Amino acid sequence: MSARRGAILREMGLAPIWRLRGVEAQEAEVPASGVAEVASTASPEAPSHAPPAPAVPKLAEFLPAADLRPPIPNRPPQSAPLAHPVTAALHPERAKRIAALDWEALEADIRGCTACRLCERRKQAVPGVGDRQAEWMLVGEGPGAEEDQRGEPFVGAAGKLLDAMLASIGLKRGEGVYIANAVKCRPPHNRTPQADEIEMCKPYLERQIALIRPRILLALGRPAAMALLDTELSIGASRGRIFHRDETPVVITYHPAYLLRNQADKAKAWEDLCFARKVVAGH
Repeated sequence: MSARRGAILREMGLAPIWRLRGVEAQEAEVPASGVAEVASTASPEAPSHAPPAPAVPKLAEFLPAADLRPPIPNRPPQSAPLAHPVTAALHPERAKRIAALDWEALEADIRGCTACRLCERRKQAVPGVGDRQAEWMLVGEGPGAEEDQRGEPFVGAAGKLLDAMLASIGLKRGEGVYIANAVKCRPPHNRTPQADEIEMCKPYLERQIALIRPRILLALGRPAAMALLDTELSIGASRGRIFHRDETPVVITYHPAYLLRNQADKAKAWEDLCFARKVVAGH
């Protein structure tokens, strides 16, 4: 195990991982930049006794030892296109105004927004962070207490886990990745955003999507999926499927905060990330 991976595991509070004989040598032969490519081209037909692909050590950066399982093989992509209605039908002028904003004006508008009850207790709004020309756009639920303090999405323990999840498939916050939330202000006591709050904030999310034009949208949790697809759904039933928002594919997985409480589902989240990477490669 490299010193870097060991430090990441200690920081995340995860148990040491097991090592198969020969993995160290395989890692030395595969450049770090090629790990994601090797993982995506691994044959799902490989026998169960075959040694793990070189991507496994990367996976260990956010999975405990007990979760080191390969993705479910032979899961065929399923397309489930969903149309979405015009946002904020009750406030068409507001939606039209937001749809014309550039980045600087958009973020200023978000920070000064008082359109719903969430503005009453926030310390600051949290517009988003990352590469404004990103291929990957990640959408979470809403800011928590630390995000409300710092003005940036996904910080603290959930943010560290998200960064490790991205690293496991060769991605990095701020480099080809943009991170936003369905609502831009913290819901009191970190409760789930209500439908009307998501609806009032949706013009901001839509404008961010329109400015970035990502190749994929990754919904982190059910509220994020609802904001992107305008429909109720369950995470378990939606995994492994391709939804669409206009022409942009949407893949749904678990929120990092949920994974911190449910360690056993981290392997499922990694399967979803690998699935999303295949969607991007074929889109």
